[in-house]
Amino acid sequence: MKSFFEWFKASTKVKRWMILILIGVVLTCYAFTKVLVTEEVTFGEVAKIVGIFVLGFVAIVLGVVFIQKRTLELIIEANGADAEKSKKAKVNIKSLIFNKKVYEDGPKILVIGGGKGLNTVIEGLKKYTNNITSIVTMADYGLSPTESRKELDILPFSDIKDSIIAMSDHQELMGKLMNLTFKNNRLKNLNFGDIYLTAMNEIYDNVPEAIRKSTEVLNITGRVIPVTLDEIKICAELNDGTTVEQKSKIPEVVAEKVETINRIFISPSNAVPAPGVLEAISEAEAIIIGPGSLYTNVIPNLLVKGVAKAIKESKAIKLYVSNIMTEPGQTDNYTLSDHIQTIQDHVGTGVFDICLADSGEIVPEFVRKYNKEGAEVVDLNKAKASSLGVKIIEKNMSCIRDGEIRHNPDAIASTIIELICNELRFQDKQNETEYLLLRSVLKEQNKVQAKRDKINKKEEKKLAKGKTPKSAKKSKRQSKFKEKYKERVESIQTSDKRAEENKKIAEQIEKMEGKLKTNKKSTSKAYNSKSSKGKSKKKK
Repeated sequence: MKSFFEWFKASTKVKRWMILILIGVVLTCYAFTKVLVTEEVTFGEVAKIVGIFVLGFVAIVLGVVFIQKRTLELIIEANGADAEKSKKAKVNIKSLIFNKKVYEDGPKILVIGGGKGLNTVIEGLKKYTNNITSIVTMADYGLSPTESRKELDILPFSDIKDSIIAMSDHQELMGKLMNLTFKNNRLKNLNFGDIYLTAMNEIYDNVPEAIRKSTEVLNITGRVIPVTLDEIKICAELNDGTTVEQKSKIPEVVAEKVETINRIFISPSNAVPAPGVLEAISEAEAIIIGPGSLYTNVIPNLLVKGVAKAIKESKAIKLYVSNIMTEPGQTDNYTLSDHIQTIQDHVGTGVFDICLADSGEIVPEFVRKYNKEGAEVVDLNKAKASSLGVKIIEKNMSCIRDGEIRHNPDAIASTIIELICNELRFQDKQNETEYLLLRSVLKEQNKVQAKRDKINKKEEKKLAKGKTPKSAKKSKRQSKFKEKYKERVESIQTSDKRAEENKKIAEQIEKMEGKLKTNKKSTSKAYNSKSSKGKSKKKK
C-alpha cells in the first residue's frame, strides 16, 4: 500500500494526468447519458453532445499519453546508477539523457580536430547522446617526448587522453587522474594515463581496440579513435618557400620571417586511416569539424588518405565551427572567409555545408589581453563567406572561462541538435523516439542556458565596471563586435601604443645618457693623460 500511495506524491507529477483522465471519463459518460435521456434531439443539442463527447475523449487520450510518459521517466529515475542521487534529483526528461542504457540509440555524431576546441564540442554534445565519436591526431609534431613517453616507448596519447577527459561525466576528477605524474621513486615522472593506455595496448595488442576498451572500462560517453596509427609530422610551407617541420616552431618562424603559411602537409603524406575511422564517418548522422588551431589541429586530420573523400561522400549534416579569435603565427588577420577558403584550398569543397560563427558580444577588457599577444576577433565577412558555397549560421557562442575567451559548449551543442531535429522533421520522423527525446532535452537545456547567459552577463559587467564609458553602454550592437565597441577598442589600443612609444623614448634616453657618460669618461681620461705628460716634461 505504501508504494501505491507514492504515486500520489507531488514529486511524481502523475496526479494531474489522473485528474485529466477522470474529467474525460465524466464528460464522455455525460454525453452518453444525455443521448439516452433526451426525448427530442435538436441540431443544437446534437452539436452540444458531440462537442462534450469529443472534449472528454481528447482529455482521456492526452491523460493516457502523458501518464505513460511520466511513468517511463519515473522508471528510468528509479533504475539510475546512483540511488541516493536519484532520490534527491528532480524527476524530468533529462534523466533519459544521462541513463546510458536507455539512450544508446541517440544520434551518431562525429567530431574531428584536436585540442581544447574539440573537447568543448564534446562537453556540450554528451548531454544529448552517448553516440559520440572523437577522431584525433596522434602526431609527434617534432616535439621532444616527455619522460613518461621515453620510459614507456609509446605513441603520443595526449589528444586521446584529453578526449577521454572531455567525455567523462566527472571531468575534473578524470583530468586529475589522466594527467597525474607519479612522485614515487620507482614510478617517478611516469604519467598515469600513459601507463593505463600502455597496459590496455599490451592486453589487446591493438591501439584502436585498446582505446575502445579503455573508454568502456572508464564508463565514458562515446569513443575515441586516432585518425592514423602512422607516426606523422605536421609540416608548414611558407610563402617564401621555407619549410617548417615542427608544429611548435611554426608561429616562431612565421613571426621571424614576417611571412604567411602557404600550405600545411603531413609527413609521410601516404598515412592511412586507423581501423574504424572510415566506418565511423559513413555511419555518422552529423560530422563536426573544429574548432581548433586551423593549420595544426583541423586540416591535418583531413589530409590523412581517404578521410576527406569519406566526409564528402557522407550524407550526414556537415558543420564547421569557426574560431572566435585569430591565432598568432597561424591565422593572423584571417577573416571567417579566410578560414573557410584555407580548408577548401587544402581538401576541396564539400567537407562541410554549414559554418557556425560567433556573433556574441565580448567585453573589450578580455579582448585586450589577446590583442597584446597578437590575436584579434575573427571578422564575420558574411557576404564573402557565403559566396564560398557554405551556409553561415551566426550565434552567440562565446563565453569567459577563467579569464579566457572560450566557445560555449552548450550553445554549439544546441545548434547541432537543432539541425539534426530539423533533418528528422524533414524526413517525416517527428513522431519517432529519437526526435521526441532530442526535442525534450533541447527545451530543458535551452532553459538552463538562458539562466546561465543572464548570470554570465552580470559577471562580465561586474568585471568591466568602472571601465565602460556611458556611450558604449547606450549604444546598441547591430551586427558585429567592432560596431559596438569600436571607440572603446580604439582608446585601449591608443593607450597601449602610447605606452609602447613612451617605453621606446625612455630606452632611447637611457642609451643617450649612457653614451654621454662614456664620452665624459673618455674625455676625462684623455685630459688626465695629457696633464700627466705635461708634468713629466716639466720635471725633466
